[in-house]
Amino acid sequence: MDFAHSHRNPPLPTPEEQARELIDAKLAASGWIVQAYREMNLAAGPGLAITEFPGAHGEADYLLYVDGKAIGVTEAKPVGHTLKGVEGQSASYADGLAANLPAWRRPLPFQFESTGEVTQFTNWLEPNARSRDIFSFHRPESLREMVQEAAPLRAGLRAMPEVPRQGLWPKQHTAILNLEKSLGLAKPKALIQMATGSGKTFTAANISYRLIRHAGARRVCFLVDRTNLGIQTLKEFQQYLPPGERHTFDKLYNTTFPQRNHFDPVNRVVITTIQRLYSVLTGQPDLAVEDEERSAFEGPGAFKRPPVPITYNPNLPPEFFDVLIVDECHRSIYSVWGDVLKYFDAFLIGLTATPSKQTIGFFNQNLVMEYTHEQAVADRVNVPYDVYEIKTRITSQGSDVDAGFYVGKRSRKTRVERQEELDSDLQYGADDLDRSVVAVDQIRTVVQTFRDKLFTEIFPGRTEVPKTIIFAKDDSHADDIVGIVRDEFGRGNDFCQKITYRTGTLRVTDLVTDPDGTQREVVRYEKIKGKTGEDVLTGFRNSFNPRIAVTVDMIATGTDVKPVEIIFFMRSIKSPNYFEQMKGRGVRVMPADALKGVTPDARSKTRFVIIDAVGVCERCKSERGPIDREPNKTLKQVFDYIKAGGTDPDAASSLAGKLTRLAADMTDRQHDEVRKHADGKSVDDLVRGLVLAIDEASVEAKARDLNPGFGEPTVQQLDDAEHLLIKDALKPFYDPHLRDLLLQIKQDNEQTVDRVSQDELLTAGYSRAALEKAKSKIEDFKRFIEDHKDELIPLQVFYGQATPDRLRFRDLKELAEQIKRPPVSATTEELWRCYEALESAKVEGKGGQLVTDLVSLIRHTLRPSEPLTPFAEVVRERYTTWRQQQADAGVVFTDDQAKWLDKIAEHIATSLAIEMEDFHDGWFAQRGSLGKAHELFGDRLHSIVTEMNRVLTA
Repeated sequence: MDFAHSHRNPPLPTPEEQARELIDAKLAASGWIVQAYREMNLAAGPGLAITEFPGAHGEADYLLYVDGKAIGVTEAKPVGHTLKGVEGQSASYADGLAANLPAWRRPLPFQFESTGEVTQFTNWLEPNARSRDIFSFHRPESLREMVQEAAPLRAGLRAMPEVPRQGLWPKQHTAILNLEKSLGLAKPKALIQMATGSGKTFTAANISYRLIRHAGARRVCFLVDRTNLGIQTLKEFQQYLPPGERHTFDKLYNTTFPQRNHFDPVNRVVITTIQRLYSVLTGQPDLAVEDEERSAFEGPGAFKRPPVPITYNPNLPPEFFDVLIVDECHRSIYSVWGDVLKYFDAFLIGLTATPSKQTIGFFNQNLVMEYTHEQAVADRVNVPYDVYEIKTRITSQGSDVDAGFYVGKRSRKTRVERQEELDSDLQYGADDLDRSVVAVDQIRTVVQTFRDKLFTEIFPGRTEVPKTIIFAKDDSHADDIVGIVRDEFGRGNDFCQKITYRTGTLRVTDLVTDPDGTQREVVRYEKIKGKTGEDVLTGFRNSFNPRIAVTVDMIATGTDVKPVEIIFFMRSIKSPNYFEQMKGRGVRVMPADALKGVTPDARSKTRFVIIDAVGVCERCKSERGPIDREPNKTLKQVFDYIKAGGTDPDAASSLAGKLTRLAADMTDRQHDEVRKHADGKSVDDLVRGLVLAIDEASVEAKARDLNPGFGEPTVQQLDDAEHLLIKDALKPFYDPHLRDLLLQIKQDNEQTVDRVSQDELLTAGYSRAALEKAKSKIEDFKRFIEDHKDELIPLQVFYGQATPDRLRFRDLKELAEQIKRPPVSATTEELWRCYEALESAKVEGKGGQLVTDLVSLIRHTLRPSEPLTPFAEVVRERYTTWRQQQADAGVVFTDDQAKWLDKIAEHIATSLAIEMEDFHDGWFAQRGSLGKAHELFGDRLHSIVTEMNRVLTA
């Protein structure tokens, strides 16, 4: 009976046996034949994984054979076992192969450690070889190819020739230099941030050439998220002529943008969408054309269903690509389809104009190049922008309709409308607009204001509507906007057109000049079906009409539309990075003659304007905002402030923006005059100096130069450094002759046109509405504190109802999470920015990024007379005082003790307190943990920790 029971319930496999089953399956999927040592048969196939193979240092879990010769080992461990600690064991097996057995090299060059769920790999042929996590085992033929290479990729990356400057902008040259330095150190990920329009794709073509030509990369994958971006990239590679070569890139190395689910190994560069690559990896037979036309990360319905998990694909093994270049990597690719990137055993290079914290974190904080919009403006690679707000009552507050009135009921799909009497009051808010409720007069009021203010305030002196992109909420909303724009401007169908994925035919009007100088319009029609977004946009980009394009997301990102001078938001955007990309459609520079060919009354493209009709600029406000931070002030007003000694960063930034716009219209003679009065410096040189003076990286570098050996600069040191940089950049403008010259040039190059028109707006112009929003947010925070002071420990401490020693970091973190929810709905960083906007004189430093800054926020809210200082800065100041008090009392610390004290203070600044168990983590764990702390401080350790916790946070 016991035997029968045992037969029905066999013993569960041990963790070691479970791991072996997983590893066997992964090896088999990668083309290996798994054999027991006693059944070893070298004739069974080219790649064998022999289990329990005896050696000089014990039995190897798996000895790998390729073509009858040993090539590597695999050490198996149970699921959950850490792998770094068993690398020495694997290496001993690789070194212990009997001398009379055939091997590709000795010691064996390839070493794997695996639990079946996690696998890591070391290639001992590489310089400074170190292990790295891989998706699965390399195929036998891949290891054979690697062992036969003259030099591995990582060796080639350490011996790259000098980067030639020929054909490169300075910033592109710097980006390549910095990237190759990172690759030479074998860092697996690197992020390049370059402003829109600064040539990221051209830079990538240079990078790809050098990796293949000089480092020996076999294949490079360039990832985009939309067909038209892939086509643009392919054209860039096809047109690229590397320095010293007689043929373009695609003639030297096979380059493809595949339209089916097959990647031929003969191609050295594969340009593909993330959608297609995912489709290939998940074994789908092919991908519908429309699935590549729309970005996978934008628009309604993106990622409503979780993606199918990626499994091993023998047709596209993880070692297929050596390098992945991810274009516009600011998007949600890392959180949603991150497995696509994690699949390949390849270097990962990101390209973006707007990196988020999530993106920078994904790339291991390895931002090798940072080229901001402000720097690009100073280099005349971008044009600056202004923000013009249009705010109506319904936009801000919604509206209501009383029962008994008739309203239209329209099908969203067919747009057929019927009239219906309301049997109850209808109330709707701002969020309901153009989705469940269409307020026609709201759209009309916004458009009327745009029409009336266009030639008087937004682009004074113009007579033709500048090329404009209006972003709508959806296809139905776009239809409403198009109809009202045509009505209010009194123009025809060709003037304003919808460009979305549902558009059927585009009517294009070209303005043609005859030999006698007369102009006439020539109309042609473009069918959109079967065309990419790039094809559809050709008419808008190159023709006189349409003047206004209404879209949802077809022109949102990555598409080059240089003549655009107005970006008009009639839809809200939740993602700040997506907003920055949409905004980027206007930043591109354009030669004056080319612009006049599309917009005849435009002198030159000196700026573009964001028209914000939904408050999106405030919700998605970037840290910097427009380079001209004071658009309502004249150049003379800025000069008056500067000549009196003003060094405010906003004034320096505004001066840079105004001079950039001025320089675009200046003649060669005027440029020469400026150089004579500015010690040989051009207007562009002066602008670069101003931008550099307020650039965060430059300010930090200056602070470090002024305070050598100090460590991280303090807020005061950063402020002092910025003041010195700005003062130095403003010195040329102390000369009254230069100021007068620039003012005269501005007067000579501008015409003043006075036109008056009426509107019915709440506000229109460069609004300061953010102040009211900030005030409301602070009031919500104050009410929250008052309402919860008796129940939450952090608040009880501040109200004296609990002792400070009861406050724990977890309590503070929980409070921060509660504040994120209604009624406050704000992060600590948002609250900090609100105080900066309302009480800038009382805010001492940039804070809000740490949870512990909540302590400073609560303290200032309850005691407004006290300054708002980042918690870490408070801790640093108190720590400095405490150390001095110790020294005054005759207490001497060794250098090692001082280092540990510094780190204890840093830990308290970020975690509110330090406990004994904290010495087992992070920096402390790497240097001996709690045992080392006891060794350094002896019996004083407990009292020192207690005292520092009390003194630094009191």
